[in-house]
Amino acid sequence: MGLDDKLDNAFEEKKGETKEAVGKATDDEDLEAEGKVDKAKGSIKQAGEKVKDAFK
Repeated sequence: MGLDDKLDNAFEEKKGETKEAVGKATDDEDLEAEGKVDKAKGSIKQAGEKVKDAFK
């Protein structure tokens, strides 16, 4: 855990942003929704890492 997890979470969040943008640009609602989910997962995981860091 630690830096690797934080980088993976940030990557997932950015990947979600990219999928969402491509979905909007191509009118692909499924891809846009998938991007939003990925972005939310990354954000939630990042928040969890911050909480763990606060208790160290």
